[in-house]
Amino acid sequence: MKILIVEDDRRISEFLQKGLQETGHFVQLAHDGVEARNFIQNDCWDLFILDIMVPGIDGIQLAELIRFRKIDTPVLMFSALGEAEDKIKALDIGADDYLVKPVHFPELLSRINALRRRYELHYSNEHILVCGDLRVDIDSNVVERAGKDIVLSAKEFKFLGYLLENQGKIVTRTQILQVVWGANTDTYTNVVDVYISYLRNKIDHNFDEKLIRTVKGRGYMIAAQK
Repeated sequence: MKILIVEDDRRISEFLQKGLQETGHFVQLAHDGVEARNFIQNDCWDLFILDIMVPGIDGIQLAELIRFRKIDTPVLMFSALGEAEDKIKALDIGADDYLVKPVHFPELLSRINALRRRYELHYSNEHILVCGDLRVDIDSNVVERAGKDIVLSAKEFKFLGYLLENQGKIVTRTQILQVVWGANTDTYTNVVDVYISYLRNKIDHNFDEKLIRTVKGRGYMIAAQK
């Protein structure tokens, strides 16, 4: 697994890095929240291990960023804070597991393996996205509507996938820009409007039911009639 560990105590982070690398994992360390944010935004990871109390941007804020960007990679948080409310807060904002320091390596390894199994099981069952008569295979990049093949560019496919992952929910232009084009994209660009037009021409053109909808003043959504 490709793991990002965010921990400001270098003694702890280097101990965890050494142990995980010896068990076959690739491990990148970040010692503050700003450095971690850059790694999160600019690379893909199989697991995030976040200490809550790191300088710059704390672990809770980093977990919120991960989930806001619709990154569903497992998040394991750990902290010296062992009160029930601390654990509840971390789990409520999207963490998948929580460990209290001091971290015992065999337990950490067991938790990581459990998260990996859960994640792999989830995705083995959810590689097909369906909305009405629209069917998208996210593994093979195959898109069909009413049995007819639809060819999309890589960016169109990513955009459509994001809409389908949030089927029935409104997604804002800002959310679309950050997820599909990246956090540093100019928010004043009209690229979202251009690609919505592209998708409508390919997904909705020549079909009576229009799946892609504009919610005036709020954003876009995809949904089939019930």
